[in-house]
Amino acid sequence: MAQIWRHPIKGIGAEALGHVGLQVDRPLQLDRAWAVLEEGGEAGEGWRPCRNFLRGAKGPSLMAVRARIAEDIIHLSHPDRPDLALTPGAEGAAKALFDWLRPIYPADRRPPAALVRAPEMGMSDANFASVSVLNLASLRALGQKLGRDLDPRRFRGNLWLEGLAPWEEVDLVGKRLRIGAAELDVIEPITRCRATEANPDTGRRDAATLAALEEALGHTDFGVYTMVRRAGRVATGDEVTCT
Repeated sequence: MAQIWRHPIKGIGAEALGHVGLQVDRPLQLDRAWAVLEEGGEAGEGWRPCRNFLRGAKGPSLMAVRARIAEDIIHLSHPDRPDLALTPGAEGAAKALFDWLRPIYPADRRPPAALVRAPEMGMSDANFASVSVLNLASLRALGQKLGRDLDPRRFRGNLWLEGLAPWEEVDLVGKRLRIGAAELDVIEPITRCRATEANPDTGRRDAATLAALEEALGHTDFGVYTMVRRAGRVATGDEVTCT
């Protein structure tokens, strides 16, 4: 396995990891643990569709946010904003985050209304406790079609694999992956949105990823959703096998 990423606040910030523990029927630890509900979004408990939240498809500048978790504090950085540290759930944390986001989120979009805690299943775009698995060879193939290198952060995946042929991950649906001590069942492909068009260094749209996927494959799927069936620690450099 080549890379591990998590995104503590849905759509807002990516953090690289060297290792992580996976739990059965849970998302990657602290991935999409929080989400920013937009004004008019569906309130209440539990999982909700992505249309209810701030995200990169609506505000591409969010794609340039980097995150780092230290104990219970989330540290955020962006090329156009001062660094921010917040403890979600603490008094004043939501207001501080919303004030920080306001200059980098489109004024014509619905503003943030609440910082909500995800349920145990997480708050990914899938309505189950998913861990996303992506293929670096597919990323390179897509980049070649676009005539540029593509940063993995565009796709906000959790686990990136090396050693597969381009697009081979599609053939993994219905199979089981073994990574380190963990086992994951591959459930379904991931359909992509305009967030992937934004450069994660600048937060500006600069690559027609969806059009390139449609032209190359006849759809806009990239990567697969998995579910953890056997708990265990996974780390970069771990061998990945499939049955």
